[in-house]
Amino acid sequence: MTSPRGVLFDIDGTLVDTGYHHTIAWWQAFRDAGIEVPMREIHRAIGMGADQLLPYLIGRDDPDIRIGHDHHYAPFLERVQSFEGAAALLRACKERGLLVVLATSSDESQLGRLRRGIGADDAIDHVTTAGDVERSKPAPDLVQTALDQASLQAVDAVMVGDTRWDVESAAQAGLPCVTVMTGGWSESELRAAGAAEVWASPAELLAHLDDSAIGRLAQL
Repeated sequence: MTSPRGVLFDIDGTLVDTGYHHTIAWWQAFRDAGIEVPMREIHRAIGMGADQLLPYLIGRDDPDIRIGHDHHYAPFLERVQSFEGAAALLRACKERGLLVVLATSSDESQLGRLRRGIGADDAIDHVTTAGDVERSKPAPDLVQTALDQASLQAVDAVMVGDTRWDVESAAQAGLPCVTVMTGGWSESELRAAGAAEVWASPAELLAHLDDSAIGRLAQL
């Protein structure tokens, strides 16, 4: 029997347009705590889970700042929108015989709303969140756990993300990362991080899917 093959998708900034909302929410949470962190620095850390982002930006974790972020992010979460082509991309992967796995640094509490925003539950096979691992991206734990839960080997999978942190976590777990620029990272930055491919958006990746690393994986 042929081994299962699949695609791991980041959510925030990759399938749904929430990267800048997270930036604003963290910025306000830091200000509430009397800490000034420039938005540009916060934006470059989006894609990490809170366990990695807070030490990266301020040198320590802080439960109160986490709560502040969730408070300020909640109104944005209720208005979350997927990127054009996101749902169709998941379905196209499924139609090509690939497992579709969501691997997100978001918490389980946000997952339901994010999935409704994507609107492609019929194509999703497995979901792994920050709550399933001790360390979120850029550590490889989330990607490796997602592979394990889907019974996938790294050689039979591709990651899709939008930040350096997705690329790094995928690389540490042994699989290539196809990226989209919808999270605000440039093509040169993503390529420098080691991205296997860079596309403008989920819609562009979908339009060229059979010529991409995902299409080649489906053809094996």
